[in-house]
Order: sequence, then structure tokens, then C-alpha cells
Amino acid sequence: MSADAQTPSEAVDPTYVEIAVEVFAMLADATRLRIVLALSAGEHTVGELAEAVGKSPTSVSQHLAKLRLARMVAARQDGNHAYYRLINDHAGRLVVDALQQAEHAVEATPRHHREQA
Repeated sequence: MSADAQTPSEAVDPTYVEIAVEVFAMLADATRLRIVLALSAGEHTVGELAEAVGKSPTSVSQHLAKLRLARMVAARQDGNHAYYRLINDHAGRLVVDALQQAEHAVEATPRHHREQA
């Protein structure tokens, strides 16, 4: 079978599939999903994120540590404050796509389709 005739699943490196599973597992937590959504708008401190997601700063810090280990989030130190940001926009797009898929499960005409019309 030629490379052009392969199905997408046959053409994907198994290592990438395993890492993709880890990405989805990382996003399978409501707090982390909300953190990624907040960070898709720009960098924030732990306190700002805690307020945005309705969790304690300690809880948010723990989730950020996991997101950093997964290489989805990076931190920048500025004096006494650490500012967190997404390393790239892919995680943010995954979250938006997942939320839009959820809209399809709930609404006959999802909001994101009404906004496009």
C-alpha cells in the first residue's frame, strides 16, 4: 500500500497517538479545561485564573503544574508574579472545538452556527 493510499490512522506515528491521548486526558478535567480557555485569551497570574475558574489559588497552581508537565502551559516570572500562558494555540482550539461539539449535543442549532449566520 502506498503512502498516499493510507488511511489517516495508518499514517500517524503511534507515538503521536499516545501523546494525543495524554493531551485529551489532561483536558478531561473541568478546572483544567476552564484554565486553558482563560489562557487562550492571554497570560494570567494564578490569582486571576483562580477568580476566572472559581477555584482556590492552591487548586489552580496544582492544575497549572500538571499543564506545565504536559508542555501545554509556560510561566514567565515578573518580580513577585508568575504569568502563565499557553505554549501554543492548539490546546485552546481543542477546548473551543470540544465546547462547540457539546453545543451540538444539547441544541438543535448550536450557538456557534447561529453566530455564523
